[in-house]
Amino acid sequence: MSHTVSTLSPIHVVGGGLAGSEAAWQIACAGVPVVLHEMRPVRVTDAHKTDGLAELVCSNSFRSDEWQTNAVGLLHEEMRRAGSLIMSAGDRHKLPAGGALAVDRDAFSTEVTARLTAHPLVTIAREEVAGVPPSDWSSVIVATGPLTSPALTDAILKLTGEDQLSFFDAIAPIVHFDSIDLDIAWKQSRYDKAGPGGTGADYLNCPMTRDEYEAFVDALIAGEKTSFKEWEATTPYFDGCLPVEVMAERGRETLRFGPMKPVGLADPRKPGERPYAVVQLRQDNGLGTLWNIVGFQTKLKHAEQVRVFRMIPGLQEAEFARLGGLHRNTFINSPVVLDELLRLKADTRLRFAGQITGVEGYVESAAMGLVTGRLAAAERLGMTPVVPPPTTALGALVSHITGGHIVTDVEGESDGEDGGAAAPVETAGKRRSFQPMNINYGLLPPIAAPSRDAQGRKVKGKERGFAKKRLMSVRALGDVDRWLAENVLRAPDAAAE
Repeated sequence: MSHTVSTLSPIHVVGGGLAGSEAAWQIACAGVPVVLHEMRPVRVTDAHKTDGLAELVCSNSFRSDEWQTNAVGLLHEEMRRAGSLIMSAGDRHKLPAGGALAVDRDAFSTEVTARLTAHPLVTIAREEVAGVPPSDWSSVIVATGPLTSPALTDAILKLTGEDQLSFFDAIAPIVHFDSIDLDIAWKQSRYDKAGPGGTGADYLNCPMTRDEYEAFVDALIAGEKTSFKEWEATTPYFDGCLPVEVMAERGRETLRFGPMKPVGLADPRKPGERPYAVVQLRQDNGLGTLWNIVGFQTKLKHAEQVRVFRMIPGLQEAEFARLGGLHRNTFINSPVVLDELLRLKADTRLRFAGQITGVEGYVESAAMGLVTGRLAAAERLGMTPVVPPPTTALGALVSHITGGHIVTDVEGESDGEDGGAAAPVETAGKRRSFQPMNINYGLLPPIAAPSRDAQGRKVKGKERGFAKKRLMSVRALGDVDRWLAENVLRAPDAAAE
């Protein structure tokens, strides 16, 4: 690395969690000075217990470490190849956990803190950034996570618009399209209405008889629910994003007059028959691989969600890209406010990374820190920043939060197309559809599943699905290797040495 690199102006990273720590590491390893601002212990949060960087506040698991058929394992491997600090520290302090990567959380945080502290190009500033970063900070990564300080939250609101920041995360399950039984479900918009860019057949509809509906309501009410964390217990429900089981508890017919109302819907294969209730799914991404169960935000435990939602005709074999939830969170409407390089459109010196961008999970948050760190470093080095290809797990996450999700942003509709409960309410009368997402194969461009194995035998059922995932993973690693080889971060004068 050329000695001139040290004269570069620093990049500022706000937030010392997983995303911020990873971003700072990538920047420093590229030879660019970085100032990492962490408000703890000057200002504490209700969730953190220490002042260590990259503290794991919930689970100690990074989930599956198997890369061939598991999307998060694939993300692990891509990050390792990109020199990830988070993955390196995780590998060094892993604990027995079967096929998952679980870590000793204290040792992990200590390792990350020590390595960043020791790096000569990293300065750790223990202070709160209480507002819009100063104008002389020419490059900033905001990685403040779901517990962004009130002062910075207010600043983000002013920059993005008050309806572009969520404080209450109401998540509906998302289903892989190829697991939906299309012999039962049919495509139709309510009253065949064609909305903006629509065809009049924009929703998938799963019909229920009266008996099926009554059994489903019983299962919702009886299902085991998760409890609120102590620090989110006082967060109120919005009427526009009530958990589906709360709606069921308010009256047995409530769902039939809300997200499951059957009016304006009829299976063309069964003329003259009207379903008693209908569950609608709305396309969630441009690839058409993911479909959102409309109005089904929930506090059911994950195993209960799988059991209960597979009671829905057409979803009896459903595979879930994401299960539902409801909790206190802070995230921006990324597809609207961020550009393709993860910069804020309203102030392009600011990038956002981590959970605040609308990714869900430890590894996904760190991954966005890795990408933003590399993009910011490339700009500082006078290079053209290039995002990872969408065929990679890294690139698929970027694509999703910057434009892959099909944005729905409408005024509140008690009698609207989707029954009036499709998405969370951030401000009175407004609903929008963008929600946090874990990495999953549905975010990657599809690939044809092999019909026969190497021995010429026909591949069937789940094994065909595994074979398809293996092909997507091999493609992803080849593409991430090419991206890294073509985008080596170094100063222009260092390239000639």
